[in-house]
Amino acid sequence: MSVNLHFLDKCQVVPAIMPVNLAAGASAGDWVSMKYYGRCAIIFLAGVGTVGQDPTLTLQQAKLVSGASPKALNFTRIDVKEATALTGVGLFTTLKQAAADSYTTAGSAAEQKLWVVDVKAEDLDIDNGYCTIQASISDVGTNAQLGVGLYILHEPRDAMSGVLPSAIID
Repeated sequence: MSVNLHFLDKCQVVPAIMPVNLAAGASAGDWVSMKYYGRCAIIFLAGVGTVGQDPTLTLQQAKLVSGASPKALNFTRIDVKEATALTGVGLFTTLKQAAADSYTTAGSAAEQKLWVVDVKAEDLDIDNGYCTIQASISDVGTNAQLGVGLYILHEPRDAMSGVLPSAIID
């Protein structure tokens, strides 16, 4: 693959969670297929909320984009930028956790946050037919906190075709 390609010639972008008030209930993202991609960066961005109403990011895997046979998708690394104003944060902080399907941090509600989990296709239970993923954010409580999620699928398996395959169909 040429390094001089346009971003959209190398990556497929899919909305996971449209901008939403995270206090309006849990927000489940769409399911996306990794059949044609080696990796998927899950990006969560949220504004300042109320202390003690911290969001929790949870990942699942399934066999189809309909969400058939969902189960936990564990991860150990998350990269974060958190501050009262993200414009002053230049670098990500890489955090390691014990293998778990979710991440939260106490105090994150009081800050702007940008979280990234980069999932490899081989992290899924491919031996048992799992090939799709979903990110969701828990209900944060009673006070407003705006959030949005994106999937950026990258490392396409067939980049030579000229058109990247859809990630929202099986």
